Amino acid sequence: MIPSQASALEDLFADLLQQQQKSAEDLPPVHLWHPKLSGVMDMRIDREGQWIHEGGKIKRRPLVKLFSRILRREGNSYFLVTPVEKWQITVDVAPFFIVSASREIRDSQQALVVHTSTEDQFVVDANHPLWVDCEEDGQTPIPLVRVRDNLNGLLSRSVYYQLVDWGHEQVAANGETQLVIASMGQQYRLGTVAD
Repeated sequence: MIPSQASALEDLFADLLQQQQKSAEDLPPVHLWHPKLSGVMDMRIDREGQWIHEGGKIKRRPLVKLFSRILRREGNSYFLVTPVEKWQITVDVAPFFIVSASREIRDSQQALVVHTSTEDQFVVDANHPLWVDCEEDGQTPIPLVRVRDNLNGLLSRSVYYQLVDWGHEQVAANGETQLVIASMGQQYRLGTVAD
């Protein structure tokens, strides 16, 4: 995408991007906090984004939201970080779970807006790309999106199918027919179309 096209899209969807920027500014500065490792906590985020502590699901949504805001990833490890503590936790697939998506179409341009179970909302764009990995079987899709920093979100099955429904076929350079979806002038591959 050429720079003038990018700025035109940013102007077109300015209200969505401003809301996204405001949400990002409200996050604590975990990237500035570097305490020593306090230990490993018996806490896990499962495939559906549920937070499990010592075998029991954390049911208090404000607490889960707070934890999600102090989460940091280093390599393949995840930590809850404060200015004075750093606890390693386990994440099954991705720390965020995408529960809904909507489309904004303006002047024939599309922006996908996704929502996490922890009330994050953002636009799929160059800073928040969408991609599909596969399970070890090589067949089962794992649709992911970058939520913030290097923290990803797993799309729920219903959201993935919604994007598939909104997508369109496109022939790749190798002749393969792919299913793609557009957002903020970018094309994101959802999968390969079988013959």
